[in-house]
Amino acid sequence: MRWGATSTSITSLTIKDPQAVPTSLTTVLFDLDGTLVDTAPDMAAALNRLLAEQGCEPLPYAQIRPSVSHGSVAMIRVGFGDALDDAEFERLRKRFLVIYENNLVHESKLFDGMALVLDTLESAGLNWGIVTNKPGWLAEPLLQQLRAACIVSGDSTEQRKPHPEPMLHACKLTNSEPARCVYVGDAQRDIEAGRAAGMKTVVASFGYIADTDAPETWGADGQIDSPAQLLDWIHDNA
Repeated sequence: MRWGATSTSITSLTIKDPQAVPTSLTTVLFDLDGTLVDTAPDMAAALNRLLAEQGCEPLPYAQIRPSVSHGSVAMIRVGFGDALDDAEFERLRKRFLVIYENNLVHESKLFDGMALVLDTLESAGLNWGIVTNKPGWLAEPLLQQLRAACIVSGDSTEQRKPHPEPMLHACKLTNSEPARCVYVGDAQRDIEAGRAAGMKTVVASFGYIADTDAPETWGADGQIDSPAQLLDWIHDNA
């Protein structure tokens, strides 16, 4: 059993025959926050601790969750608004990162059903990996117990998503052609990056999507409401 998974989340799923995965596909790539791993509880806790340090009231989890995929800048904006000067904003952002780094995996876990998805992909002989804008010093400790074929972090390449460079770097690391890859993410920049690289793209609508987002306009090839649905989507579309 993989890190963060539970027997309930695994045994409650039914999937199609792993051997039926189309041979044209070689690699499935995932965004990290809000797609592969549910990091929102620890990110929200770090922000609320920072708010408490500054003498502010904590925010409801539901208010913080939709912004988690957008990183530390978004967290500070959610907590403190847009009226801060640059120096104060950066001070708070750095303090947030210190708090978060020291509490990185208290509640973070794979999304329910994701462990079985990864095992199924491996059983079918497919690569899977991660392309995230999260810096490596935060991403890699989260992923120590996973068998990813590649981990491309926000500081692995000169450009970050929505630029296609990180996606193409992942292809190089996995010896994969972009046209034979699928990228799964929960933010518009994920879909833009995947499309620009020449990959098929899938929106993880179970991730950190705000009410104001319109993922149906992002141009993705598909949209899934749970990790388990990815296997069926791959079977039918990849």
